[in-house]
Amino acid sequence: MLGPIEEIIAQKTRLSFIFDGALTSLPPQVLITTDRDGGDLNSVDWLIRKYAVTVLPSVGSLEVLRGEKSTISSVKPMIGFGDPVFDRTAPTTTKAKVASLDRSLPTFYRGVIADTTELAKALPPLPETADELRTVGKELGARSNDIKLGVAATVTDVKHEKLDDYRVVYFATHALVAGEVEKFAKVKAEPALVLSIPDKPSEEDDGLLRASDVAMLKMNADFVVLSACNTAAGDKPGAEALSGLARAFFYAGARSLLVSNWEVDSESTVALMIDLFQHLKANPHLSHAEALRLSMLKMIENPTKADWAQPKFWAPFVIVGEPQKN
Repeated sequence: MLGPIEEIIAQKTRLSFIFDGALTSLPPQVLITTDRDGGDLNSVDWLIRKYAVTVLPSVGSLEVLRGEKSTISSVKPMIGFGDPVFDRTAPTTTKAKVASLDRSLPTFYRGVIADTTELAKALPPLPETADELRTVGKELGARSNDIKLGVAATVTDVKHEKLDDYRVVYFATHALVAGEVEKFAKVKAEPALVLSIPDKPSEEDDGLLRASDVAMLKMNADFVVLSACNTAAGDKPGAEALSGLARAFFYAGARSLLVSNWEVDSESTVALMIDLFQHLKANPHLSHAEALRLSMLKMIENPTKADWAQPKFWAPFVIVGEPQKN
């Protein structure tokens, strides 16, 4: 893929990719720059060894992000939403943890209304996200009441919080993103984050924070983290779904997003996130992509966690958006 332009990019330190079709499910950092036979995963020439990588919804989005003037920094470090409650009738121990939904987003709709009962049955609980949020929040100096867990992690709360007070807005939950845009048109479904599903779903809050809801939020966030399962869920993962969700956050005032392409081990995720924010704290001039690269390399080379060198642990996360750094 990159061989024909190798000389052009040789002196670069960051690469931005705009993908479509099946490539939208590929984190660019797992591309291998040289062929090799044998050897362990620690010695593979992953693209991340040489470049920090970013994914963009479109060329136009880069122009917008680079063209906007810096805004006043938000005063609070972080607000987080996670460990949402989906099915209130079943004990969490009765549900098997699954890697991804086997149904696309439109199948969870009756006409234009979300079928929250079916959705709740299909979604496994995410208790490990509570530890993730608490740990990252502690690292950033977030207040305990800014970590919204369980029944407090609701669409209603997101809509009514003063999100533009926070530098980091963090969601640790499931995402429903389908790639077949024509199906969206048939049922008017939208990509969405799933938060706690209320006992009595309403038009105002049925548990789904849709792209249109996100676009109406007011943010001043340097970083929005979508530590969400099923970011690319759907029959045919495609660019438009992710682009729609990403564009909504950009429109709301986010300057950079972190998303994941598949479900990951909770222990390695927490380690990656903590290390990422430690790098940003130590060197505010680093881009988010550069900080993520350093965190991924540390995981690959971790002598006490040899299995973390496998891409399934370090590779799913990618930065969307590339704001200008001073």
